[in-house]
Amino acid sequence: MSVFTRVSESDAIALLNRFDLGKLVSLQGIASGIENTNYFLTTERNQFVLTLFELLGADELPFFLNLMVHLAEQSIPCPRPMADLDGLLLQTVNHKPASLVSRLSGHSIEFPDEQHCHAVGNMLAHIHLAGAQFDMQRDNPRAATWWKQLAPRLAPVLSSDDVTLLQEEIRYQSLHRLQDLPRGIIHADLFRDNVLFDGHALSGIIDFYFACTDTWLYDVAITVNDWCIHPDGTLDHGRSMALLQGYHNARPFVALERGAWPVVLRAAALRFWVSRLYDLHFPRDGEITHAKDPNHFRDILRSRIETQSNLRRLWV
Repeated sequence: MSVFTRVSESDAIALLNRFDLGKLVSLQGIASGIENTNYFLTTERNQFVLTLFELLGADELPFFLNLMVHLAEQSIPCPRPMADLDGLLLQTVNHKPASLVSRLSGHSIEFPDEQHCHAVGNMLAHIHLAGAQFDMQRDNPRAATWWKQLAPRLAPVLSSDDVTLLQEEIRYQSLHRLQDLPRGIIHADLFRDNVLFDGHALSGIIDFYFACTDTWLYDVAITVNDWCIHPDGTLDHGRSMALLQGYHNARPFVALERGAWPVVLRAAALRFWVSRLYDLHFPRDGEITHAKDPNHFRDILRSRIETQSNLRRLWV
């Protein structure tokens, strides 16, 4: 689902008056956003992305904007927020908090191969390592407490089988402590549409607005559950191993992470099943441009449960 706020050319011109980036050439809406409103904004000098934040408040945004500045300075190919003439990263457009960031080259990959997955895993490890020097923290707002809070609200709109699956998985996750695993800044949403490639060269990582402080392995699991699966939700062995090896080459996994791998894969599937259920059945006010199927991650969760005994074998 995308909540879409209209931005006119006059709005964009007024915004650019706060910067030294040249005159407006074009403004084009991006319909694929999930949490935010996005526009491609082109000036005489360069290309940018204008983001209006539909959920995040102005008090939350300094974390994300400063994180992207930090990562860009650490040679991570991510959008760099633009500072205005007063040195401010955070703007206001149509009464919404907003930012203007550099636009990266490349395009997303719908059908990645092992080489793509290896590059994504390696870059994810570099993000984790670079984030270790970032001096701000943010708790994960969509962790276990969030799942438990939403479950009673979702129950009336689910089938009895899905209610049982949701309740049992929340109970299962509560039995495991993941806090002892290596932790730090995570992207938390590294799906295929948030990574750009030029051929097989990774050219950009975008959409850091779910970033938070959490278990690094959880971030790896989120990524594997999107990049390394067959249409039925089962894991592709070659792509999974390529991604894990790419990560391990930059930030070697510790022994404790191997044991937690099946649990974390299930947690990552649960998180996105719950969020898609909530977005589908309890949409926000605004213009809905599309909704993603929550059953996709329900099926992934079922697959991880059914193959749990084999998941530890899928390791570097």
